[in-house]
Amino acid sequence: MSIIEPKIDELLDETDNDRFLLCALASKRAHDINDMMRGQRDRAIQLQTAVEIARAADKKPLTIAFNEVARGDISYDPATIDVHNH
Repeated sequence: MSIIEPKIDELLDETDNDRFLLCALASKRAHDINDMMRGQRDRAIQLQTAVEIARAADKKPLTIAFNEVARGDISYDPATIDVHNH
């Protein structure tokens, strides 16, 4: 039994079972979230609302990113692996 949420199987389902893609998506999104939390809003402001940032202040950026991947909030363009937030 796993106590880690979201489960790796859920995350891999969202990334065509590609662990490297999962790492790339989560890393890129966590970087954007970290930028927002530090007030560097140039690129990241369009990806997250202020309310969501305030609610997420007690969570680590990578945890937030993995949860967004599991919910299907993060998409990507397979041709460029460009990450999009819904």
